[in-house]
Amino acid sequence: MSLAIEGAMLDGTEVGLLTDGAGTIAALGPGVRGAADDDVIDGAHMALIPGLLNGHTHAAMTLFRGYADDLPLMEWLEGHIWPAEARLDAEDVYWGTRLACCEMIRTGTVRFWDMYWHPEAIARAVSDAGLRATIGAPLIDAGQGEGVATLRRAAADGLEQLAGAPETIAPALAPHAIYTVSEESLRWIAAESERSGLPIQIHVSETEREVQDCSAAHGVRPVELLDRVGLLGERTVLAHAVWLDERERELIAARGATIVTNPVANMKLAVGASFDLQAARRHGIAVGLGTDGAGSNNSLDLLADAKQLALIQKHSAADAAVARADDVLEIARGTLAPLLGASTLQTGQPADFLLVRTDRPELGLGSLAAGLVYASSGSVVDTTVVGGRVLMHGGVIEGVGEIVDRARERAERIGLR
Repeated sequence: MSLAIEGAMLDGTEVGLLTDGAGTIAALGPGVRGAADDDVIDGAHMALIPGLLNGHTHAAMTLFRGYADDLPLMEWLEGHIWPAEARLDAEDVYWGTRLACCEMIRTGTVRFWDMYWHPEAIARAVSDAGLRATIGAPLIDAGQGEGVATLRRAAADGLEQLAGAPETIAPALAPHAIYTVSEESLRWIAAESERSGLPIQIHVSETEREVQDCSAAHGVRPVELLDRVGLLGERTVLAHAVWLDERERELIAARGATIVTNPVANMKLAVGASFDLQAARRHGIAVGLGTDGAGSNNSLDLLADAKQLALIQKHSAADAAVARADDVLEIARGTLAPLLGASTLQTGQPADFLLVRTDRPELGLGSLAAGLVYASSGSVVDTTVVGGRVLMHGGVIEGVGEIVDRARERAERIGLR
């Protein structure tokens, strides 16, 4: 049995969509209808759009939502988050990730890039939920010697945990940041990526202090350091990248790296500046959008964050024409950052898509893109489909009550409630 969508609107035209047994789009266009034995969803009063892509998060940190809020970044990390994370086990991470997947399904995200502990548990949760993800275990060392050897063992262990994952899961190397990973280890990670073809995701230039400390310790700014050790390249995803100068942007563009901006988390943690989308686009840098973890955002609603991305760019530039709704929606879909793996509405492509309700007060008048970015949130998503599998319909996700209960129990176990 295949899935069929009938009577939905796509770019102002009523269309149907039909999937095949492999979870790809078999037909799309006016007049496409399902067969008698197909699972048919009525798309009346709905718009058909590609799924959203969360380019940077720490999914299991849903367990940390509302914990140690309203603190500066390094105090938040060193004094609260890292000590609590030391108590996490695989089941904590599994249920925290399942809860995150529920929220992402409910708000229209079909794929996300995750950096967190216990990658096997993350992969299991993502697979059980039906989403897609690129997963990397955080790599941290304590400098030279044993710390470097420990990081290499951790990298090998993390990749081994993901070796048997389904095709919806992709592995990555995930050095945490330049201030938690030695230069020697950064060089080794760069070499491993070159050898294996694996992507790299890393936090970079999130705070002014990070830039100052890097300049003092290494004589260069963070992006320059990444380039010096060979880690800046076409397989590299730079999370945050707030405190950049023009030389760093030139390097990122020349090396073909991708930036994922996380505007809400950056504002909530008061990093003191905002990512400059205009400058990134001027240099031709690939840009995606991320929520960061629910410990720092505290939401995983990418549409809500898309509005904040647009507004902070307009405000910072003193120009309302900056960050147009169409462009911001493309960033939220991941289509302006090919490395991230965006979904597309084309025959032969994976059937990853959303139905959004145009009869809601927020939508149905004017531009759909403007309505999605400026007026709505993920609450307008009615149906989420990944690989032809319906993960939510009518706003209902099966089993969500048990997932919330289990996540609450795990948060209580590690002392977060």
